[in-house]
Amino acid sequence: MSGEGFLGVLIFLIPILGILSSPPNIVVILADDLGWADVGWNNPGIHTPTLDRMAREGVILNQSYVQSTCSPSRAAFMSGRYPYHMGMQHRVIMAGWKQYLPDDQPILPEVLHKMGYATHMVGKWHLGYCAWRYTPTYRGFQSFYGFYNALEDYYNHTGQQEAYDFRDNDQVDRTAVGHYSTHLFANRATRIINEHDVTQPLFLYLSFQSVHGPLQVPQWYVDTYCSHVPASDSKRRLKCGMIAAMDEAVANVTDVLHRRGLLNNTFLLFFSDNGGPVNMGGSNWPLRGSKTTLWEGGTRSPSFVSAPGLLHRTGYTYQEMIHVSDWFPTLVEAAADGNDTARDIPTNIDGVSQWRNLLAGSSPGPRTEFVYNFDDLFNNSAIRQGPYKLVHHHPGNPDGWFAPSEMKNATTVNLTSPTGHPEYLLFNVLQDPLEKTDVKDVEQDVFQRLKARMVQYRQSMVPAVFPGYTEASTPSKYFNNVWSPGWC
Repeated sequence: MSGEGFLGVLIFLIPILGILSSPPNIVVILADDLGWADVGWNNPGIHTPTLDRMAREGVILNQSYVQSTCSPSRAAFMSGRYPYHMGMQHRVIMAGWKQYLPDDQPILPEVLHKMGYATHMVGKWHLGYCAWRYTPTYRGFQSFYGFYNALEDYYNHTGQQEAYDFRDNDQVDRTAVGHYSTHLFANRATRIINEHDVTQPLFLYLSFQSVHGPLQVPQWYVDTYCSHVPASDSKRRLKCGMIAAMDEAVANVTDVLHRRGLLNNTFLLFFSDNGGPVNMGGSNWPLRGSKTTLWEGGTRSPSFVSAPGLLHRTGYTYQEMIHVSDWFPTLVEAAADGNDTARDIPTNIDGVSQWRNLLAGSSPGPRTEFVYNFDDLFNNSAIRQGPYKLVHHHPGNPDGWFAPSEMKNATTVNLTSPTGHPEYLLFNVLQDPLEKTDVKDVEQDVFQRLKARMVQYRQSMVPAVFPGYTEASTPSKYFNNVWSPGWC
């Protein structure tokens, strides 16, 4: 083979073999409560030109699964473990509750920092703060700019009990008052990128407050991009504007990556932490269900990866199963690039690395089954094995197919009911992604096999931690009306 021919083969193999010139930068952008039909590539009635372009030029993840609520998804992402293995399977961490992501083993930013990465977090934490050791800058992030709890006002940054919740590292930051959080977070992310020493790999975790309630956005975004949404549906109009503002923020962040010459060596992941809440303007159409449910609409996330200088194959839809716990080993393997540091990943995680498949654009994927959840307090559960999904007890409400109001020819079918579901439901979600046909009676062998598998999975469940409010956390009594650590 000629020298030119060998060089051509080597250039072809580099992205497949993962032989990178330097460890890739890793940028994770997490949207909050963004539904399946809340992005333009699934619904042309939503204005997300930046996200659409990145998704279509990158790799759309068609079977990217998360938990049905916020804290459990974030816990699985950070730890690589199913929430039911950490006692985090029931609902979310509430303000003033003695609950947190366990610190019994290292999480993603701690591992990446040990591997030489600069690690920064911007946005919503929601993984506990009753003691300082559970907060971001004690869990592997070198800097943190954002808030600890689940939700707050987008402008004055007060949440439950009208207490303030905004920090720059460990310090309360009142300069944020009056400024829209999506703009604040994009500005801080761009500042981090601009000031970053490019000789060191970067891990930036940008966890937007958007598009979680309360529904707030500068009116300009609604007037400019959402006039086609019926005026009678004020929640959907506001949600539409919030999504447009977030898309603009992503454009600002990626533009800075491009201007600094970092984009071609950056692995960027975008996903939502759960399905959209249909009672707050979100839409998962045509999928069934809503946030908080085990239906596909509550657990299948609009997601993509973008890495134009790293991935061998782009511009396609990856059809293999990915669970949110997979990102821990995937990103660590990407960072390790064959280095033995990858062995620092804890051995008891549930995630499996998708890195080689994403790098080469190959299938089948490494995951053949996963757990949606086991909730011992709600007494429901669901697992997936191959194309089949088995649900035990009520998957949750709202139930049905909820069309966004901007879709003129789509019809909502609301099946919400506290009762009326059989003990088990079995769906072939590859053939029936809308979960309309229960096949357990005609697929008895599959049904019995998944029931047995569900029993096996359940045996490793850690009881849910759901402690209730701790009076010692009360901001007005003990912390100058600021949600703060120091009471556990």
